[in-house]
Amino acid sequence: MNKDRRSFLQKLSFGAAGLGLGIPPFSKVTRPADGKTNEGIADLHSGPEHADPVFNMCNYAAPKIPTVRIGIIGLGMRGPDAVKRMSFIEGVEIRALCDKFPDRVQKAQKILEEAGIPKAAEYSGEEGWKTLIERPDLDLIYTCTPWRLHTPIALYAMNQGKHVATEVPTCVTLEECWQIVETSEKTRKHCVMLENCCYDFFELLTLNMARNGLFGELVHAEGAYLHNLLELNFSKTGYADMWRLKENASRNGNLYPTHGLGPIAQCMNINRGDKMDYLVSMSSNDFLMGETARARAAADSFYNPYVGRNYRGNMNTTIIRTSLGKTMMLQHDVTSPRPYSRIHQLIGTKGMACKWPDPPRISLGQEDKWISDKQMKELENTYTLPIVKHVGEIAKKIGGHGGMDFIMDWRLIDCLRNGLPLDHDVYDAALWSSIGPLSEASVADRSKSVDTPDFTRGAWKKNKPMVLDLEGGGNTVLRKQVQ
Repeated sequence: MNKDRRSFLQKLSFGAAGLGLGIPPFSKVTRPADGKTNEGIADLHSGPEHADPVFNMCNYAAPKIPTVRIGIIGLGMRGPDAVKRMSFIEGVEIRALCDKFPDRVQKAQKILEEAGIPKAAEYSGEEGWKTLIERPDLDLIYTCTPWRLHTPIALYAMNQGKHVATEVPTCVTLEECWQIVETSEKTRKHCVMLENCCYDFFELLTLNMARNGLFGELVHAEGAYLHNLLELNFSKTGYADMWRLKENASRNGNLYPTHGLGPIAQCMNINRGDKMDYLVSMSSNDFLMGETARARAAADSFYNPYVGRNYRGNMNTTIIRTSLGKTMMLQHDVTSPRPYSRIHQLIGTKGMACKWPDPPRISLGQEDKWISDKQMKELENTYTLPIVKHVGEIAKKIGGHGGMDFIMDWRLIDCLRNGLPLDHDVYDAALWSSIGPLSEASVADRSKSVDTPDFTRGAWKKNKPMVLDLEGGGNTVLRKQVQ
């Protein structure tokens, strides 16, 4: 085991034991189904010997797949929309659909029927996803399940010779992060996280501006997931089996970091010229979820099991320092009555950008003021990326969070069909996801600093920044006209 990694794991294990968590150093802890222990902290203390890197997946171009045959797993909140978006793309065959609940599969079949697409094979039950993955006629597994299944599905799929695209976060424990990295390197199969916010329009504009030096040297960036999900988390018809509420009742940290982190990480060339060094994280107490559980239980005994839980603090703030001495701030709050925001703020030596509060704003030079609407339009005309010019308007019509979901899916398919490197790789999936368990460790230890693993094992020094152009691709068309 790498000396630094062993030291890192030892520090975490000793710190947790000192906090009275009852976790012996390097113990293998199984994640309980009921979520009654702090799962993220527990799993940080497993310490297997991680393999040396066998292949660098950054900028890896897998062999071309002219027709991408897809199996989609998880048809609850996100899956049906993915089925619909993929139904528009030529060069895609949706061969199989799977969900724990059979009725959800049947509803997704209707989407294919309305699109004039052949019926897909159906799988259901607790482990129907395994049978789906074992099909020999699939190239890509597209996962939209609850978080705890993302890594098991990804590992099984890569070992069965399939590429993987998974909803966020890819992993919920540090060990899962290492598992997907090592499996992707061993199998040379992509494991990409479906971080749709990296494909939103202002995020792509500021990425290209950063690439062209308009902000100078980026020194600080901020991202967040500030979204009032209190009612949805307690809804009986929301997340199946109340799985997301259970996550918030068993873990305390930034459980959902990637929407805010992904776009700023790519602007700052994390894993490609710089890397995260360490972080500190702090959570408030819970002032909303516990009280909501008590109020609901008073009127409905269904909620009795959710009373008295140790709910996650309402607001979490995590600060990251990079090896080049830059800083990043992430915030997570899904309970407070506040307007939605991912912040997306970039601060450089020559200017800054900030997306929220709406409308987005940019400041350049030393004038200490926002640019005019006319100047903003000029920047958009000059720095809008080719991918946005190519499919942006179509994406807005097809939809998916204003179009960014379709741009993400289209780009994934276009890269796979043309044998191009993907925009994000398994190292990004692991690192962005790792903020969850790492923030939990810091929060549990009075916000002490926690080292951030280098999943690239030094390759960040030579990895080239991602390039969102259409060279070698852009030939993936729509199956039908979009009105």
